[in-house]
Amino acid sequence: MTRLPLCFLSVSALLACSGVSPVADAQNLDAQRAQLKAAIDSAERGQFDAAQAAALGKHPLYGWLEYANLRRNIDTVGTAQAQDFLKRYNGQAVASSFRSVWLPAVARRQDWPTLLANWVPTDNVGLRCAQLNARQATGKADAQWTSEAQAIWRSTGKSLPDACDAVFAVLDAKGGLSADLRWARIDAAADEQQPAVMRSAARGLPAADLALANTYAAFVDKPNASALNWPRNERSRRIATDGLAKLAKADPAATEQQLPQYANALQLSAAQQAQVLYQVALWTVASYGPESARRLNAVPDAAYDERLHEWRAREAMSRGDWPQALAAIRKMGPTQRSDSRWRYFEARMLEKTGKRSEAQPLYREAARAATFHGFLAADQLGQSTYTLCPWEPNDSAQAQAAVARDPAIIRAMELFKIERAGWAVAEWNDALSRYDTTQRRIAVEVARDNGWFDRAVFSLGKTPDEQRLYSLRFPLHHDDAIRRESARNAIDPAWVAAEIRAESIFNPKARSPANAMGLMQVLPATGASVAKSIGLANYGGAASLYDPDTNIAIGTAYLRQLMNKYEGLPYITIAAYNAGPTPTARWQTQRPGFDPDIWIETISYKETREYVARILAFSVIYDWRLNGTALPVTDRMNGRLQAKRKNFACAANADKGGD
Repeated sequence: MTRLPLCFLSVSALLACSGVSPVADAQNLDAQRAQLKAAIDSAERGQFDAAQAAALGKHPLYGWLEYANLRRNIDTVGTAQAQDFLKRYNGQAVASSFRSVWLPAVARRQDWPTLLANWVPTDNVGLRCAQLNARQATGKADAQWTSEAQAIWRSTGKSLPDACDAVFAVLDAKGGLSADLRWARIDAAADEQQPAVMRSAARGLPAADLALANTYAAFVDKPNASALNWPRNERSRRIATDGLAKLAKADPAATEQQLPQYANALQLSAAQQAQVLYQVALWTVASYGPESARRLNAVPDAAYDERLHEWRAREAMSRGDWPQALAAIRKMGPTQRSDSRWRYFEARMLEKTGKRSEAQPLYREAARAATFHGFLAADQLGQSTYTLCPWEPNDSAQAQAAVARDPAIIRAMELFKIERAGWAVAEWNDALSRYDTTQRRIAVEVARDNGWFDRAVFSLGKTPDEQRLYSLRFPLHHDDAIRRESARNAIDPAWVAAEIRAESIFNPKARSPANAMGLMQVLPATGASVAKSIGLANYGGAASLYDPDTNIAIGTAYLRQLMNKYEGLPYITIAAYNAGPTPTARWQTQRPGFDPDIWIETISYKETREYVARILAFSVIYDWRLNGTALPVTDRMNGRLQAKRKNFACAANADKGGD
């Protein structure tokens, strides 16, 4: 790909190349970065320094510094000051962000004319209701107002923002909340299994209807015998179905036992009974309960969807019933069945039932895909190559420069560098909203070259060709540390890179809601324990986990400790790294001696099942990136590092999507 040698290195280089920055030169931008970050931090603490801000007045992010100060004092921001800000930054992400926090403040003080004067259309339901409140308070609650308020009322069966309460009160007073509208929301709330919303929507119904609606809500909350005396109409049947489906998640056995009496009393249709039986089967098989096969068979074929088809195949595999697993796969629809996962397992089940010759063409189909199951299929065939069809576009220097010059992209990169991820994403999304496919891809390259690797994951893959952008979608950074620590712990470096890609997308400052930190998402307690066990002298507590070298050293050593615990088997180690030791031990006990591919597919947690397959597939891709060849995935998941390596080729009939 043709590259601009300076413009794809850093934000400062971008500015120097673009010629659009108001900063005198690129060095000033780099020098001011720390000042800008400190000024924003001070503004958020209520310590805005006007003199310091003035010195940064020409910085591309000055608007965000102003925003930080205004947001800190949002309830006291004057209208003239706010409108001046919106005017100066009109069309920029910072103006949209400011409006989204200022208008609610305007609504709180009920300054309705100001809210209307500064209103712009939005998907934010709370703000939409605030605007309706403003129109009502200023005498503009016309027929259009009523229509918009009713549309919000009907839009969901879930709870709506508090700002909508006043709207609905006025709507009711105007006669705009008919019994039919109330029942429509009750029905929608029942479908969402939201009994509190059902009760709220029922207020204002005639006494008899109110009593019935509250009985309906109580049933959705917890099925009870009152339903046996409900009116035998479609609404009662719908509510009963919703309540029983909700109960099935918590207690499939009780739901199965109670279903016949409600079906008989209310004359539930076959489809409604099937809806309940579906949930009974799903929440039984999700933990491979002893009644799984019977309850799956009780669901009519017409009620099956892709999820239940998969579970029927997995359940049979979990019992080692290969003929039933094969039959389950063959009941899938053509699109699902043609996916590389199920092409592979259809072949495996044929092989398990002694029909290897029938399996061969299915393996060949699966092997066309650059996926975990495609790689497994190539191994089963004994192929010397894996299918991989990377795409490296050759965009013009002019196209690259045009994206590099975009002020929103410049601001996004600089915000990323000062660790303002949410603001950076706002600028990023603003830029991409104007981009075509080529511009979006080039923007991802800009982000990659500035160390913002996750943009490739979140912004690419929208087309089959974009899925082939492996060098973008599978970034590689800190590879010296990865190789060093992998060698120290006798771990495949491609596996470590794959873990980092899956856990943090190479963001050293990543932090999860569970407080896992850094590149390999290490918990502080784990970090301290592993650091002590390996004698890591420079470990300085949890904050050290944000240092890439430290995190890789600890994460890789932890993988080795898990490997030792799980008999050197990476596929079990990967499951434990994601799910923890307790569920992993349960899966080992439930399915001892299973082939690794089948053991992985029958993991009961969707997240972990997909995680293990993803890590193993990513490892192949990273082997390609690091070495140009790959350890066979079958050997990889069994911990055999010395096997004959595979090359890569793009076959003429390859499925060029996937990863």
